[in-house]
Amino acid sequence: MLACSLLKELLAKPLNLQDQQQQSLAMHLLKLVLNCLNFDFIGNSADESADDLCTVQIPANWRTIFLEPETLDLFFDLYHSLPPMLSQLALSCLVQFASTRRSLFSNPERAKYLGNLIKGVKRILENPQGLSDPSNYHEFCRFLARLKTNYQLGELVMVKEYPEVIRLIANFTITSLQHWEFAPNSVHYLLTLWQRMVASVPFVKSTEPHLLDTYAPEITKAYITSRLESVPVVVRDGLEDPLDDTATVFQQLEQLCTVSRCEYEKTCTLLVQLFDQNARNYQKLLHSSGRNPLELTVQEGRLAWLVYFVGTVVGGRLTYTSTDEHDTMDGELSCRVFQLISLLDAQLPRSSNEKVELAILWFLDQFRKTYVGDQLQRTSKVYARMSEVLGITDDSHVLETFVAKIVTNLKYWGRCEPVISRTLQFLNDLSVGYILLKKLVKIDAVKFMLQTHTSKHFPFLGVNDNYSLSDLRCRTTFYTALTRLLMVDLGEDEDEFENFMLPLTVSFETLTQIFNNSFKQEEAKRMLIGLARDLRGIAFALNTKTSYTMLFDWIYPSYLTVLQRAIELWYREPACTTPILKLMAELMQNRSQRLNFDVSSPNGILLFREASKMICTYGNQILSLGTLSKDQVYPLKLKGISICYSALKSALCGNYVSFGVFKLYGDNHFDNVLQAFVKMLLSVSHSDLLQYRKLSQSYYPLLECLTQDHMSFITSLEPNVLIYILTSVSEGLTALDTIVSSSCCASLDYIVTYLFKHIAKEGKKPLRCKEISQEGQRLLHFMQQNPEVLPQMMSILMNTIIFEDCRNQWSVSRPLLGLILLNEKYFSELRASLITSQPDSKREVLNQCFRNLMEGVEQNLLVKNRDRFTQNMSVFRRDMADALRNEGAAEPSSLDMMS
Repeated sequence: MLACSLLKELLAKPLNLQDQQQQSLAMHLLKLVLNCLNFDFIGNSADESADDLCTVQIPANWRTIFLEPETLDLFFDLYHSLPPMLSQLALSCLVQFASTRRSLFSNPERAKYLGNLIKGVKRILENPQGLSDPSNYHEFCRFLARLKTNYQLGELVMVKEYPEVIRLIANFTITSLQHWEFAPNSVHYLLTLWQRMVASVPFVKSTEPHLLDTYAPEITKAYITSRLESVPVVVRDGLEDPLDDTATVFQQLEQLCTVSRCEYEKTCTLLVQLFDQNARNYQKLLHSSGRNPLELTVQEGRLAWLVYFVGTVVGGRLTYTSTDEHDTMDGELSCRVFQLISLLDAQLPRSSNEKVELAILWFLDQFRKTYVGDQLQRTSKVYARMSEVLGITDDSHVLETFVAKIVTNLKYWGRCEPVISRTLQFLNDLSVGYILLKKLVKIDAVKFMLQTHTSKHFPFLGVNDNYSLSDLRCRTTFYTALTRLLMVDLGEDEDEFENFMLPLTVSFETLTQIFNNSFKQEEAKRMLIGLARDLRGIAFALNTKTSYTMLFDWIYPSYLTVLQRAIELWYREPACTTPILKLMAELMQNRSQRLNFDVSSPNGILLFREASKMICTYGNQILSLGTLSKDQVYPLKLKGISICYSALKSALCGNYVSFGVFKLYGDNHFDNVLQAFVKMLLSVSHSDLLQYRKLSQSYYPLLECLTQDHMSFITSLEPNVLIYILTSVSEGLTALDTIVSSSCCASLDYIVTYLFKHIAKEGKKPLRCKEISQEGQRLLHFMQQNPEVLPQMMSILMNTIIFEDCRNQWSVSRPLLGLILLNEKYFSELRASLITSQPDSKREVLNQCFRNLMEGVEQNLLVKNRDRFTQNMSVFRRDMADALRNEGAAEPSSLDMMS
């Protein structure tokens, strides 16, 4: 109210834009209004950077200000009166006004408020001079998008000025799209407006015309033609190509697909005409004797855009609004792309264009999602035209075309990582789904891939110096897809599996010979990285016990020894160690119970022993590197440690190894790997544990496994190690990542429960518990030597429960009860501290909250009382929030008595 009244005064006087004081006053008043409107009134904004939080939760007692038409008029007047630096702030305020929650108004009031907003839009579009400033233009585009986000199409069409305003907005959008180089980041908001408008058409009940069938095709046409016209400008002037920014292109195409399906006949006719025209021109250029490279590049750029557009409109098909006529049109457009694929593949390897290839892969993926799959009818009209022109009669024929294209790309595009990567992702997507897999394995090209997956036929599998080490990453995807195809008819046929693995067998035998003789390190290294990535892809896809056992029998022991040797030699090179460690981590995953070997099989223990050797070797070697610089510590050390922890966690939780056997038979592999875990842990700072997400998400779940099943190991640790671990738990309790905080709560719960049970047993002291009590006694002695540890954690958890946005309340409640029962005196002090910090009027309410928290909880029974305590805590949080909501609430730090 203060800001608005001062802005009215400012506007009432003649504005002197040269007066710096006046400008400064206007700027700070507008920022004050904007901050008021941006305030998070109900505390629900998780991500302030996101523009999707489109509702401003204005308090009910502000309602009268918003109902006054003068309030909106003031900010529209300020926009027209102030210079761009200030007028953009006025528009930012209007964006928030347009986002006011719907429930603030009654229906008639909302219609009137919307009418005033629309009048303001009309006035801006009739006087568009201010929109030449990029900041004003951007904020106005946001303003238009918010109108449709907060108001329904049925409400918009009822506004008197709607027909004129929608015409002005359409013209504004068309002009914006034609000037594609001006403020490209703002186009997103305009397309959002049109996408949401068109998507709402089927649900409009109003009899008033929405006019979108008139304007939506014009928007589609403007977008398509403007992008085609941009190509010669980009090529001629060497500008940044919009097609290179694939994230933005895909986002805009996703929005366009909805708009383009409105009056789809017009969109289809336009695309057919443009595609035919550009395809003819391209063919002429290809067959002309003196090719102009510049013209050829322009024509290929246009074809790339057109293929993207066809993929977009085909991908925009909706089952509930689509008709046979629309499917026939999709067939017309798709025919042209499939013909273009044949034309381009015939030119390989003499000429090729990466952008066109990427566009084709986008189209194929959109066609797959729309017309190829387990749920779709075989009789779709899309195949009517395709069967006439191409002989493609159903989805089985389409799959043959897909696979032929994949094989061609893998054969000829080996040195182009983007095309290979996208091709393999397409193959991977095809290999998901049983019905599709059954169809795919009948195709000759698939049989060819399964039998001849070597670098001779697929150059990207080669290991020569022309490929960088990062290019080998896509091999994992390739072998995952191939192995899924192999699994369809594999059954228990070990010979077929051996034949499939033959190229890898040859490579490993070659490597073994290289290692045994004086060898070229670089060649061996590349070969090994490729093999590790291949095997990881294979292991990922083998989800049955039978198939996994075949792989284990193939790799153990000979080839695992080669991998161990590589870790010893090249521990300084993460490009080599990371794929090997990731392979081992994948082998340890008991996905779908695939590692539950037969009772007579020692394979589970043998596998764990190999993993233990590798983790110990890597851990000991990596610690010899000494102190590393900040930019080197993660790639050279922490990344490898996080993978080792992930592999160890999979082994401990996999339930396929009886770890008690190791001690029983004097095998030290289990003890060694736990010691390696400790050594690596102590070499990492607490700040790094939480700073690097992958490290924290592997360490804390591993610690949870150790505290759950291996407390004897935890209690045997030196005091300094225990302090380190408990400090890491304490810091992790307040982590924003719920995986980390939940694992910390679980670990703390297991420790507290172990301690509680030990103290309970100590009271009874049966003779047979003597050994067990020694382990518990060590932990109890440690806690007595460090009496601040558990109270500090209780303080953190109570702070979280009372003052924080606790997203894992159940996890927090589990250790908290044990902490309270073990430290009743401290809990009483904590409660008294909070209550005495509050006004007298609140103290009795807070006292009752704490009494309710412990209601029905028996003092000496931890496990039995847990569920009751968790229920009590839900009520406690709600009641405490109500009690502390008004003035006088204590700061969270008031609970932290330890400080």
